[in-house]
Amino acid sequence: MPKITFYGHACFCVEHNGLNILFDPFISGNDAAKDIDINTIPADFILISHGHQDHVLDVEAIARRTGAKIISGFEVINWFAKKGLEDHHPMNHGGAFEFDFGTVKLVNAVHSSSLPDGSYGGNPAGFVISLTDGPTFYYSGDTALTYDMKLIGEQYNIDFAFLCIGDNFTMGIDDAVRAAEFTGAYKIIGMHYDTFPPIKIDHDDAKRIFSNAGRNLLLLEIGETIEL
Repeated sequence: MPKITFYGHACFCVEHNGLNILFDPFISGNDAAKDIDINTIPADFILISHGHQDHVLDVEAIARRTGAKIISGFEVINWFAKKGLEDHHPMNHGGAFEFDFGTVKLVNAVHSSSLPDGSYGGNPAGFVISLTDGPTFYYSGDTALTYDMKLIGEQYNIDFAFLCIGDNFTMGIDDAVRAAEFTGAYKIIGMHYDTFPPIKIDHDDAKRIFSNAGRNLLLLEIGETIEL
């Protein structure tokens, strides 16, 4: 069973078979994650859904320290390559590739994407990851609800999903419930909520809405580790 650690906002580490897969590291700029030392975060791979600062801020520091391979869309990879980060793997929508930890497929997300310096960030994305000898899960990235999510549910047996739930910049609770239904996920790990005032949520209300839909919403504490 993979171990999942939450580092705030949309940043999670999934540890499986001794490998650490880190998603969208934004820690040092997040006041709510002030007790997290980025120098202690393990990473063998860093997956980046899109170029916004609240998803890439700590990529360079962590990648240089750990030597992690960066996996993202073509334009985001090029941006980090120009910074001298040479261990990377570019992908694009609809493509899949097998890595040491399992297979990654890049899937659609409806959002925007630019890098912190204003450079073009390509199209935003989500990931479907099938871990070797383990579960298959969906990481939505920042996205609106989209009917493309039904294709994920038709193509894969999703064991759990990381879904953005904060509204305003992404889909909110009600649309995230629909996303869970589309993808077939019953265990949902919420992300992209509470970090900024416009995306504050009522935790109890959110869990109730998911429960009424027959889904289990998990809202982790920053620094918390669980097994799924």
